[in-house]
Amino acid sequence: MSETAVDPEAVEHVAELARVDLTPDERERFAAQFAEILDSFEALDEVPAVEGEPDLVNVLRTDEVSEGLTQEEALSNAPATEDGYFEGPPVG
Repeated sequence: MSETAVDPEAVEHVAELARVDLTPDERERFAAQFAEILDSFEALDEVPAVEGEPDLVNVLRTDEVSEGLTQEEALSNAPATEDGYFEGPPVG
């Protein structure tokens, strides 16, 4: 549990600033949830730091120009075409 536990009064204060009405049960529940969130952040502090820079490897390939599809080939499987373009449903 976090050393700086969030109490229901703190939750109520934040709720008032946000102009949100909370029931007493919600204040208790949110206080417990905030405490869990803070504990999760504290757990991150325990993760050891990585020493040194990782080796970077270029995974990109060199661009190569190659033949593409012709307009007719690209449109050959389209459900609808008009004047050499894909035809889609009207927008609006």
